[in-house]
Amino acid sequence: MTALHEDRDAAAAAAEKIRVFAQPQRLMILSCLLRGERNVGEIAEATGIGQPALSQQLGELRRAELVETRKEAKQVWYRLANESVALCVRNIEAMFAGVGMVEIPALSPPVGPATIGIDQHPKGVAAFARILPR
Repeated sequence: MTALHEDRDAAAAAAEKIRVFAQPQRLMILSCLLRGERNVGEIAEATGIGQPALSQQLGELRRAELVETRKEAKQVWYRLANESVALCVRNIEAMFAGVGMVEIPALSPPVGPATIGIDQHPKGVAAFARILPR
């Protein structure tokens, strides 16, 4: 796999995929589908997104290959396309919605003659670091 900084086409494709995620209604739909396969009525009820907006956003998600469908009688069922999509949605939820947040232990301050210590109880944005005398 090539790093994005080495491949302009791969970076453009990634940016386009991210653009699809970066719309509130689509993100709500993806979050709903993270919890399992749903039909249109269930998605509408869970998200509060009405017609025709729901159909429009589901179409965009299908075109971007983020969701897949299956038809059962007259019902259309939606699910996330693959584990990569699920991982993206989980990460977005963890970063921005606090869902599935894992507490990460604080880093220990480095030790050495010319170290910058870390204040354990910051009082402001820049208060996290202080320079220790040698």
